[in-house]
Amino acid sequence: MRIADYSVTRAILERHGFTFKKSFGQNFLTDTNILQKIVDTAEIDKDVNVIEIGPGIGALTEFLAENAAEVMAFEIDNRLVPILADTLRDFDNVTVVNEDILKVDLARHIQNFKNPDLPIKVVANLPYYITTPILMHLIESRIPFSEFVVMMQKEVADRISAQPNTKAYGSLSIAVQYYMTAKVAFVVPRTVFVPAPNVDSAILKMVRRPEPAVTVKDELFFFKVAKASFTHRRKTLWNNLIGYFGKGEEVREQLTAALNSSNLAPSVRGEALDLVDFARLADALQEQGLGTRRGI
Repeated sequence: MRIADYSVTRAILERHGFTFKKSFGQNFLTDTNILQKIVDTAEIDKDVNVIEIGPGIGALTEFLAENAAEVMAFEIDNRLVPILADTLRDFDNVTVVNEDILKVDLARHIQNFKNPDLPIKVVANLPYYITTPILMHLIESRIPFSEFVVMMQKEVADRISAQPNTKAYGSLSIAVQYYMTAKVAFVVPRTVFVPAPNVDSAILKMVRRPEPAVTVKDELFFFKVAKASFTHRRKTLWNNLIGYFGKGEEVREQLTAALNSSNLAPSVRGEALDLVDFARLADALQEQGLGTRRGI
């Protein structure tokens, strides 16, 4: 019997008197086939260390521990720590850390792996309410995670993996795809969770690029330009950038020059630009002196 078997999950929750907290976005997966698919998608073996976020009662952790060299699971809810000590008692390659993943010194903890030089993959069922902050925090950290295989709200997975000229494409797509390739591996129906969420989930596989997708003069400015370009999706690139940088005559001249040198029409919308276009635009805007406006 597996932790994720519905009857086992129920028994564990009842035995420990556990009640769900909405504030932690807790939804426990009760489908062993999906858990196996997650491990297969992540290609976990004994030459890989795994970081898990939000292990819950250990359903995914059990599968990871069987396949990985070591698993370090970060759980913010201290009520789950004794439950995990119970459900994972047969594994000597699992460490549960009762910390907030957004606040913990992750680089220090990683040095506690028996072999910290092994590739590190992040495999997790992320809380819906904080998926994007966690992902960006980890992606932008200096820790060289080789891969992410994470479950999230399907809508968010679609946005992250979206391509230009689609409704889902936006600044989040650009922020992630600058660092990683991103692809939806498969969809997970809401019916396989306890309690069932209101939406379906998806497994997103992200692999770190050897180098960022494009070369830019200023990464922070590049991301700000991308975000500004999607402020109002129905507005043109020109109107969004004017709204961001200001409407003065000097700004208009600088914007016109930057768009011309980037071979972009003012009437185009942000969703039509790929990462190369945004890189060219950001560098051109900076060359025109707009990188120093608005405190940038």
